[in-house]
Amino acid sequence: MTPAVSTVTVSPMDRYNQALIDNLHPPDWVNPEPAPSYNLVVIGAGTAGLVTAAGAALLGAKVALIEKHLMGGDCTNVGCVPSKTLIRSARVVADIHYAQKFGINKPRNIDIDFPAVMERLRRIRTEISPNDSAKRFQEEFGVDVFFGEARFKDTDTVEVGESILHFKKAAIATGSRPTKLPIDGLNKVGYLTNETVFSLTQCPNRLAVIGGGYIGCELAQTFQRLGSEVILLQKGSRLLSREDAEAAEIIQKAFVREGIQLLFESKIKFIERKDAEKVIHYEINGQEETLAVDEILVATGRSPNVESLNLEAVGVEYDEKQGVIINDYLQTTNPRIYAVGDVCMKWKFTHAADAAARIVIQNALFSIFGLGRKKLSSLIMPWCTYTDPEVAHVGMYPEEAEAKGIEVDTFSVPLNDVDRAIVDGETEGFTKLYVKKGTDKLLGATIVARHAGEMISEVTLAITNNLGLSAIAKTIHPYPTQAEAIRKAADKYSIARLESFKKLSSAWLAWRR
Repeated sequence: MTPAVSTVTVSPMDRYNQALIDNLHPPDWVNPEPAPSYNLVVIGAGTAGLVTAAGAALLGAKVALIEKHLMGGDCTNVGCVPSKTLIRSARVVADIHYAQKFGINKPRNIDIDFPAVMERLRRIRTEISPNDSAKRFQEEFGVDVFFGEARFKDTDTVEVGESILHFKKAAIATGSRPTKLPIDGLNKVGYLTNETVFSLTQCPNRLAVIGGGYIGCELAQTFQRLGSEVILLQKGSRLLSREDAEAAEIIQKAFVREGIQLLFESKIKFIERKDAEKVIHYEINGQEETLAVDEILVATGRSPNVESLNLEAVGVEYDEKQGVIINDYLQTTNPRIYAVGDVCMKWKFTHAADAAARIVIQNALFSIFGLGRKKLSSLIMPWCTYTDPEVAHVGMYPEEAEAKGIEVDTFSVPLNDVDRAIVDGETEGFTKLYVKKGTDKLLGATIVARHAGEMISEVTLAITNNLGLSAIAKTIHPYPTQAEAIRKAADKYSIARLESFKKLSSAWLAWRR
C-alpha cells in the first residue's frame, strides 16, 4: 500500500474547505494494494468518472478509480454546485430590488454580506461532498480509489505513483479546464476563472467579464446583483451566440436593465496594471478604449485535459482543442480504451457526462454479449443557462433541422399569455416548440422563463419517448403553472389541425340541426 502522492489545499482554508478536502482528497489517504487485474480502470473522478466507476462496480466489475485532485471534479468543486449556490443568493437580492412591484416596500439599503454569501457557498458545497467522497466509493461501491497522476504505461497498464494497475478496459474521464487566452499582459496582471472565482471572500468593486457564453452570463449577472459593477466584453455581436436570437435579446435587455455594461464586438489588445487597477485596452469599430477594473473573470470556453496521460503509448488519438477522439460508442482509437465527459464530448454539462457514462459502462463491460452498442448520438440532450430568466433548450433548432432538409413549424407562446407568469410578475420569456412541418413530431424546444430548467424536462421526455404535440395537448397541467405555456403551445398545433376539419364539421353540425 502506498500513500497518496499529493496534498491539496482549497482557498480559503476554513473549516468548510478542510472538511471538503477530508471527503474528496483525504490527506491521510493510503492508496490500496492494486488488484492483479481490473475489469475497468477509470481515470478522473468528476461526474463522468464517478458514474462510470460506481455503475460498473455495482454490476460486479472490479474497478479502480484514479484522481489527482478533488473527487467530484468541476461540478462539485468549481462548477454546478458553487455557481448555483451563488446564483440563489443573487436572486434573493433581485427579489428585494423588485419587491415594490408586489406592494412590498424594499429597505432603503440592501446590506449584502458578501463574506457570508461565500461562507454559505462553502458550507453547502461541503454538505454535498460526501456523495462523491473517497470513503463512500471505497466502502459502499467497493471501488479501489487511488490518488495521484495517472499515466498509461503500455497496452494494458496504468501507473499512478508507485502503483501499477493492469486493466481489461479503461475509461478516460479527465474533464476540461478554462481555456487560456493569448492576451498580452493577462497572465501578468492575474485573472479569475471558474476554478478560482469561488474562493473570493470580498466582492470586487469593478469586475470585467470576458466572454458572453453561459458561464460568463451567469456569473456577470450574479456579481452585478451581489454588488459589483460588471462590464462584459464579448467579441461577437450578442450574448449566448449558440442560443435562439430572441432568447439572447431577452437576456441582453435584462442585463442592461440591471446595470451590466455590454461591450460587443470588442477586441482586447493588451492588459496592464496601474497601481491597484487592471487596465484593459480594447478596440470597438476601430476606436481604441480603456477600461479600469479591480478583477477580471475569463469565461471563454474549455480545453480538454489530455496532458501527462501518455496517450501515444496506447494508440489513443487526440486533438488539443477537441480532446480525445471517440466514435459514436465512446470508444477511442484504441478499442480497449473509452473516453467520456468534457475530455471528449461537445456537450460539456454534468448531466451529459452522467448520461454518457452509462453508455461507457454498457459498451465497455458487455460488448461480448452483444449489448455494448449503445450510441452517444442516441441521447436527447437538454441544457440550461441559469441567468434570470433562464434559457433552456433541447433537440434541434429550426435552422439545424432545415439544414438537414426538414421543414419546421414553430408554435410559440409568450409568457405574458400565461396566467401564472402574470401573477408571478415573470412575463419576460416564451416557450417555442419546433415540430416537423405538417406533423406533431417534436424536433426541439426553447424555453425562456425564470424556471426554464425545470420546465424543459417535459419536452425532453416527450422527444425521448417519441410523444408528439398531441400527447402534450391532451395532458392535464395544473392551473395555474408556468408550465402551462408548453400545453398552450401544443394547443396551438391542435387548433391549426382542427382548422382543416372546420368546413366538414360545420356542414355536419348544420345537418344535425
